[in-house]
Amino acid sequence: MNPRNDFLITICARGGSKGVKNKNIRPLLGKPLIAYTIEQALSWGRAERVVVSTDSPEIAEVAKRYGAEVPFLRPAELATDHAGKLAALKHAFLASEKLFDKSYGFLVDLDATAPVRTRDDLDRCLEDFLAYDPPTLFSVVPARKSPYFNMVEVSSEGRVGICKRLESGVLRRQDAPAVYEMNASIYFYRRDYLLAPGTVSPICETSRLHIMDARTSLDIDTEWDFRYIEFLLKEGLVCL
Repeated sequence: MNPRNDFLITICARGGSKGVKNKNIRPLLGKPLIAYTIEQALSWGRAERVVVSTDSPEIAEVAKRYGAEVPFLRPAELATDHAGKLAALKHAFLASEKLFDKSYGFLVDLDATAPVRTRDDLDRCLEDFLAYDPPTLFSVVPARKSPYFNMVEVSSEGRVGICKRLESGVLRRQDAPAVYEMNASIYFYRRDYLLAPGTVSPICETSRLHIMDARTSLDIDTEWDFRYIEFLLKEGLVCL
C-alpha cells in the first residue's frame, strides 16, 4: 500500500451552524477558521486530495480559495440538524471515488473546528493505522471527569447515582479506570468499515485511540470556545 495514494482527506463544514454563526468561515486572527485545517492537510502532503464536504456555496468558495477541492455540494438531506456525520462522510467518499475514478483504501476526516492539532499527531495516527489496520482510529484526550468517580446520573425514578459503579468503589480519581473524551479532531476509517450498512459511529471494540494533550484538543463549538482559542493564540499559549 502506498499511503500517499490510498486515502482521501475530508473536511466537513456544514452551513448554518447554530452555536457560533458561520463558524467554519469566521475569521480567526484574520483567516477563516476552515483555512487552518485545509492548509494543514495540504502541507502534510500525505494524501492525493483534500475534499471539503459542505452544503454552503459560500463555504465552498472559501475552501477552494485556500486550496481544497469542492467537486460537489452536500445534499440538503445530509446537512440538517438531525443528519449524522457518518452519512455525510459516506457520501463524500463515494462521490469522490466516482468523480476521481479511484478506489481509496481509507478515509481521514479532519474537523475544521479543531485547528490546533499538530503534524506530529497526524504522522503518528497514520503510522499507527497502517501498523495495526483497525476499522477506525480516532483522537481523544484524557477526560477531566470520571464516570467511576465524579460523574452522576439521574434515573427515570429521580434517583441519583454514580454513572459507572464498581463493586469495590472508587475513593480517589487516580484509582479509577482511565477514560477518554473524543476531542473531535482526527478520524481514520477503513473503507470496509465506513461503507458497511450498519456503521453509525467511529467507535467499535477494535478501534485504536490516539491520545492528544489538552493543549492540542481545543474544539470550537460555542462562542466561548471561539473567544478562548482566539485569546490563547494571541497570547502565544497555543500555536497553529
